[in-house]
Amino acid sequence: MANQSYAVPGLVLQPSDTFSQQAQDLQKDLRSLGYFAGPIDGVFGHGTATAVAALTYDLQHNNGASTSNDGSAPVAVNSYNQGNLTGQADQAFAACIAAMLDDPDFPKIPNSADPVGDNQRALAAVKGMAGLQVPLPFLLAILQQESGLRHYQTPARGNIDTFVTIGLDRNDKNNPARITSRGYGVGQYTLFHHPPTAGTDDAEVPSFILDPVKNVSKTVSEMLDKFNNWVAGPTDKADDRIAEKGSGPLVTCKYAQSDARYLTDCVNCAKNAPKVTITSGVTPYYDGAQGTYAQTQYHAGSYSNVPQRDKIGCDWPYAIRRFNGSGVNSFDYQAEFLLKLQAQS
Repeated sequence: MANQSYAVPGLVLQPSDTFSQQAQDLQKDLRSLGYFAGPIDGVFGHGTATAVAALTYDLQHNNGASTSNDGSAPVAVNSYNQGNLTGQADQAFAACIAAMLDDPDFPKIPNSADPVGDNQRALAAVKGMAGLQVPLPFLLAILQQESGLRHYQTPARGNIDTFVTIGLDRNDKNNPARITSRGYGVGQYTLFHHPPTAGTDDAEVPSFILDPVKNVSKTVSEMLDKFNNWVAGPTDKADDRIAEKGSGPLVTCKYAQSDARYLTDCVNCAKNAPKVTITSGVTPYYDGAQGTYAQTQYHAGSYSNVPQRDKIGCDWPYAIRRFNGSGVNSFDYQAEFLLKLQAQS
């Protein structure tokens, strides 16, 4: 049975700026169930309150369906709703958590007994991946952007989080606490249903959520798709690339395949490129663009010393933007990525 220190008759956990063991135990359980991204520090702040609201929403509405096209979840979260939910971390809410924790059919987010060592092994395995068709420095910069190169979170400054890294997107304007998708692991491969599948070797938890190489393989496949199909067509075209280079053939690398620098010297290409300053609300996405970089819930909007993307010598910077989408966030993502690329040692 679930061991919940916060399952105390009459107890309602409330937001606070001080440590509470009961709050930390609640955070850990919410993290295990996929509703909290951390830190697990025992301080019931905004993040914890948002997680409580997100799970409450799912207990009332989530029937296991996908918000995209990646299939259904193995169980329906609303089947654990035992009634009397108030939106607070009260005993009715705690009872729902207990039912989810106790049900082996509800897959939990994995954690690690050795997150530092497991992250080191994961990174070494990624660097040793054979047959990569994408530039390794670009791949590593994406992983830095997505997860800080961490498949597992590592404890620090009171944060006891050792679970697989998770990213939570909330893109429902009518229900701002609702989690619409989740990215898992070092590559933050995204699922649009919850919880993930488990129970077979090729299910989502044992494969790409636990296995960092399979996780990153998903990232590599998406990078290739964006490069081959979303920069110069045929699926779509990157408007920044069209504005700066036209619609001609893609440039995989400025060096020939026979050159040792082919798909490997990207950091120097970024460091040697001219630098630009980007100002939120002022700098257009590209010359002639209607929109400007802007601060959003995900990005700062202003950056300095950014390598000029069209001077790097390949079309991967445009593919990296399309990796993130096509709106304002994608341009910020691209700028932040280029800063991480040139910072690699």
